[in-house]
Formats: sequence, C-alpha cells, structure tokens
Amino acid sequence: MANTDFTIFEGVINAAELADLEADVIDMWEHAPVHKGAAVDKHGRPALAGRCKAPVLSWVKPLSDPIGGTDKANGRHPAKMIEPEVPADAPEQILQLVLGSLQFSDACLRLYGHPQLLAVAAAINGEDFVPFNEAVWMKHPGLGGSVAWHQDGFTHWQDPLLDEHTHGFNFMAQLYGCNAANGLWVLPGSHRQGRVDIKALVQAQGSDRLAAAVPMLCRPGDVAICNRQAVHGSFANTSPDMRVTINFGFHQRRWVLGATGGGIHNEVAVYDSERIRKRAEMIAYGIQARMQRFPEETPFEYAPFSGEMHRYPWNKQAREHIRDYNLLDLGI
Repeated sequence: MANTDFTIFEGVINAAELADLEADVIDMWEHAPVHKGAAVDKHGRPALAGRCKAPVLSWVKPLSDPIGGTDKANGRHPAKMIEPEVPADAPEQILQLVLGSLQFSDACLRLYGHPQLLAVAAAINGEDFVPFNEAVWMKHPGLGGSVAWHQDGFTHWQDPLLDEHTHGFNFMAQLYGCNAANGLWVLPGSHRQGRVDIKALVQAQGSDRLAAAVPMLCRPGDVAICNRQAVHGSFANTSPDMRVTINFGFHQRRWVLGATGGGIHNEVAVYDSERIRKRAEMIAYGIQARMQRFPEETPFEYAPFSGEMHRYPWNKQAREHIRDYNLLDLGI
C-alpha cells in the first residue's frame, strides 16, 4: 500500500462470515423506510435509523449522479457522470448508502475488529491509528447511481508536509464481488499528485470514462484497500449484478489531531484527543464482538486501549451506547 493507490487482499472473509454479513445487509434492507422519509419499513415496522440523530440513510434516483458537477460535499465531485435512461418501472428513489453501519450490524462490527485488517491499518498508519467512518454501499442491479470522480480528502491539501498518506485509506470488503460495470474505478498514481484538477481531466477526455483509470475487480470475500487521495469513482450500475461493499477507513493520528473537520460527515469541529479516543472506542467494541463470534482467533491488540479492553464488553448496553456514534466521525 505504501507504493500503490489500491491493493486487493483475496479471500479474507470466509464463507461463515460472508453469510453473517449477508444476513445483516438483508436485514438492513428489509428494515429500510418504505420510501425516502418514511417512518416505517415495507412490513409496517419502525424503519431503520428512526431513532438516530446522525445522518444515516442516503437515497439516489436510479442511475443518476446526484452530486457530480455541484458544490455538494465541498465541491469535491466537479464533473458530472453520464446518466443512463431509467427503466419505466424503476422506483423514484433507491437506498444506496447506510452510514454509521456498525450500530445496525453485529457482523459489520465484527469485521471491523478483524485482526489481520487491523494489523494492516497499524502497519500503514502506526499503532495509534484512528477511525474515519463506516458505511454499507448497495449498488442495485440496473438501478444503482454513480459516484462522480473525486478525491476523498477535503483538508490539508495546502499543507507543506502533505504526503500520500495524509488522508488515510478505506477498506472495501466485497459481499458479492465487483466488476468493471458495478465496481470502483481508480486513476493509478493520482494519490501522489496532490489535489488533482478532475474537471480538466474529464474535459480533456471528452467523456466521463478516463482512459487511464482501471477497475477494482474482486471476488466475494475479497477486501480491497484504497488510498483516499486517489482519484476514484463509479458508474451507474446498468449491469445485472448487485454490489455490496462494507466500507471502513482509518487515518494517521498526526493528521487528525488538531484538524478542523466536518461539513461532509458531521458538524464542523476541531478534533482533540478526547474526541479521537471516544470515536476509537468502536475499534475496541469491534475487537470484543469478534472475540465472541470467533474465539479461536488471536484478537488484535489496539495500542491506545492496551490493558483497557475489559472496559468495552460487547452486550446489550453497548449496543445502546453506540447509537449515533457516527456523529463523532473523523473526516479530514
């Protein structure tokens, strides 16, 4: 990862864990509001995230690009993607993104505590690495919207010490795998170029298909890791294949401590030590939850909580405690 924009770790998630993840993703979908803004799901039950204060559910018009070429998300998606013709029987809106996903899925929380993945995070970002945010992406076949070309970072671009690790990385675990039609595309080498003029790239290309970009191709159970500074995006999913990505990212502590973040993931705030530690509790809960499901594994030792893991047992009280945890996301 030190010398590349993305890497794919093959076969990280075994069949049993994939089944757990699939069951929880289906449960989230079944509990989603029957339509955007509804208080109940299609079964008449209270809808997912109904008690949450934090932003959780993101809807999109089928096959659309809702933010490309706009000033949304700090204008970091400056060029609009092509929007294919929508099927006549398509719904008006479709759920595409569930933020703060660890509060809705024990399986996602357990994956978050995966010892090998956390060891990778420590190797890249240091033993005191800190969280970013977590989400579940659902790119429905024939309906999923696009995500315009962008770089994830929105702070530090003018910092003279900016390097290729400044804005951290995302793990992208694949439930069903992904292909060139429904998956992410990445512009190789762009993570080392500072802030890229994406609009100029697209204009020079004369299309939303950047000739130098390459697709991220994964099988079920693979976990990709992608530098957040790399130019990346995805096209509207006109394919017959579903993509579900379990997404979670990490930063180097030095770039987060004292930074002023927000405006995309939560309110504008200065990230002090107390906030970082509070948000990092999710790592401890993930490790503890995983120990319950996979006791044969050697758990990861997260250095900032060394000797204190007993303070974070995963139980009913903890589930209530972490509601709206994503209000503390550390976006830079």
